[in-house]
Amino acid sequence: MSKQRTAFFISDGTGITSEALGVSLLTRFEDHHFEKVTLPYVDTVEKAHETAAKINAAAERDGAKAIIFDTIVQDDIRKVIKKSAGLMIDIFAAFLGPLEKELGTQSSYNVGRTRITKNTRYDERIDAVNYALDNDDGARTKLYDQADVILIGVSRSGKTPTCLYLAMQYGIKAANYPLTEEDIEDQKLPKSLKQHRNKLFGLTIEPERLAMIRHERRANSRYSSIKQCNYEVEEVELMYRRERIPFMNTTHYSVEEIATRIMVKAEIVRRC
Repeated sequence: MSKQRTAFFISDGTGITSEALGVSLLTRFEDHHFEKVTLPYVDTVEKAHETAAKINAAAERDGAKAIIFDTIVQDDIRKVIKKSAGLMIDIFAAFLGPLEKELGTQSSYNVGRTRITKNTRYDERIDAVNYALDNDDGARTKLYDQADVILIGVSRSGKTPTCLYLAMQYGIKAANYPLTEEDIEDQKLPKSLKQHRNKLFGLTIEPERLAMIRHERRANSRYSSIKQCNYEVEEVELMYRRERIPFMNTTHYSVEEIATRIMVKAEIVRRC
């Protein structure tokens, strides 16, 4: 039986760093279920007290200390939170200390340094997000020459959220193209995809899971029937193999894991 614990990701900035590393670490403990709470911009003592109250409430509810990952710099804020009922893990301190010793210099360990600046190529991420939105569901195939990767798959197999995650996190220009029933019956790549074969990556999903997802969108329809889902999944995987397109099953993975595996398998270089 899994154990319930609450994990807080706290920062004086956006919270992206504390959440990304914290979640990565927690996934190693499969026998625990973590309720994840991200609290960004905790940059005053007043907010620190409010945060501590939330941590104490979670610990009382769970009957166990909360797990706290933080990237807070100000000592007065950290002291308030440290008094709460949680195990506090200072992410920056864990890594910067050894680095400072090795490099023989002090780090720029200042409030706000974890926030987005020009040095993080913020503009590239925004451009990539706009590209993903403009090239969603095969909308603008003429711009595929600009893509770093083109995700293909049946409807509701996870293409859109994965494209957006790749764009937001890594500045990767990801387009997606839904394979229709007509494409599947022909067992041939659509003409607009053939010239971009080297950029294609296929997504698939277990038919039962696909039926559940489609049922939420269009209940009691042929589109969401297990028979139709079985047919589409079986045929699209056959197409991937026949066309020698790399692909992965998304059923048991989060969007973060899907994106990472795609980058590794497709050898995509991260921009940000």
